[in-house]
Amino acid sequence: MERGLEAEAAWAPGHAAVTAAPEERRPAQPVRREHTYAAIDLGTNNCRLLVARPAGDGFRVIDAFSRIVRLGEGLSHSGRLNEGAMGRAIEALGVCAQKMRDRRVDRARLIATEACRAAANGAAFIERVGRETGLELEIVSRETEARLAAAGCVPLIDRRTEGVVLFDIGGGSSELVWLGFEGTGGRRTPAMRGWISLPVGVVTLSERHGGVRVTRRGFEAMVEDVAAMLECFEHKQAIAGQVDRLHMLGTSGTVTTMAGIHLRLPRYDRRRVDGLWMSAGELDSVLEELLGMSFEDRVANACIGPERADLVLAGCAILEAIRRAFPCERLRVADRGLREGLLVEMMEQDGVWRRGDARS
Repeated sequence: MERGLEAEAAWAPGHAAVTAAPEERRPAQPVRREHTYAAIDLGTNNCRLLVARPAGDGFRVIDAFSRIVRLGEGLSHSGRLNEGAMGRAIEALGVCAQKMRDRRVDRARLIATEACRAAANGAAFIERVGRETGLELEIVSRETEARLAAAGCVPLIDRRTEGVVLFDIGGGSSELVWLGFEGTGGRRTPAMRGWISLPVGVVTLSERHGGVRVTRRGFEAMVEDVAAMLECFEHKQAIAGQVDRLHMLGTSGTVTTMAGIHLRLPRYDRRRVDGLWMSAGELDSVLEELLGMSFEDRVANACIGPERADLVLAGCAILEAIRRAFPCERLRVADRGLREGLLVEMMEQDGVWRRGDARS
């Protein structure tokens, strides 16, 4: 599935960046009014691009691209990126490179995540990308990935709560971040209290357990697999003790797909999905509906389609394990994440917005 830019989109980050470790910060660049920014997130399953320019106290997206490439296909068995997967990713990155040239991008950060971290030939693949597309990707750490996902979703946090359990279900890993607040009143800003990166995503979990014909017993086996990984999260008990004062915030194809099914969308519509609130009961209902679908039903569903039909229940299993560990009553759906976090951090480093100009 490939998505381009349906319409120009305005985005206000709230000017509340998630605190970063000093070594993660990049030096500020000279402020130039004509800067055009780009962010690429090459994951285990998707290749995504956003191109944006500052606008007021936020930014305006002027171009976008997303394509499922399944870069991590077979990685869990072989330990290497295969030739077909690398070819698909390079083709998609070539489209990104052309869009960046067309838009005259002069400030960019381009990242690769779990597939390239885990693969024995990940670094060699990054070098090949540079030779064939001219794009210089960096393989980021799991901690950086968690922080960027949080930074991209800050505007969707309900500031009336005590914090949020944010998760990003990826293709090869899943990041979980506990965010609280620092400061008081209108100057409360999100701060990371703890995080964990689970070495499992929709691609790896579906390859391990099977994603085409999924029985309820098979689904529970996936949930138990992920639940065991959550046991080592050092903040698990602290979060569980205050879930009634927190909400969940999910950024992934899993939750956006569930939102689309819940809304009965005839075709996916980001404007209706991004920021949607779902109750625990509504999530339960969608899960039951998905478990009752055959593989063919999932393929035919407009919010799933053939490229996600074998992955969606693996994603639901990861979400279910997180929900059982942290049974918050409300979840907010985010169709945003790493790319927006990259753009926010670059623009803040460049002094595009006044420091401390936080929104409530």
